[in-house]
Amino acid sequence: MTTLYLAATGPRPSDEVWDRYARPALWSTWAPQIRRVDVDTERLGGGETGRVHGPLGFSADFEVDTWDEEARRWSWTVRPRAALLPGVPVPRLHLGHGVLSTEAGTLTWLRLSGPLPLVVPYAPVARLALHRLVH
Repeated sequence: MTTLYLAATGPRPSDEVWDRYARPALWSTWAPQIRRVDVDTERLGGGETGRVHGPLGFSADFEVDTWDEEARRWSWTVRPRAALLPGVPVPRLHLGHGVLSTEAGTLTWLRLSGPLPLVVPYAPVARLALHRLVH
């Protein structure tokens, strides 16, 4: 298991950044790896399950594990729908997110945990998404 920490700062107000996390319909506007999200709610609150769809037919099931509106922190577990190699169990990624106000706008962070072969290649995409989230 590997854990990476990523962060980005930008001028977008923290209330708006938090709302962009809270509303899955907006994820594709800032996360280039997400084309659409299937979930039975407009705004997250904890405990939701759904599916994210990415490029080339990739999809992953997810569950929102924690949601703290006041602290502006949340976490979710993501499981790709298909094994990367035949006979290999489908790995899970655990992603923890947070949003903090700064004098210049917002700092958002990500704690990404999972198997090394998934975590490392996902990091550049996640870094870009965080940057787009706060700009």
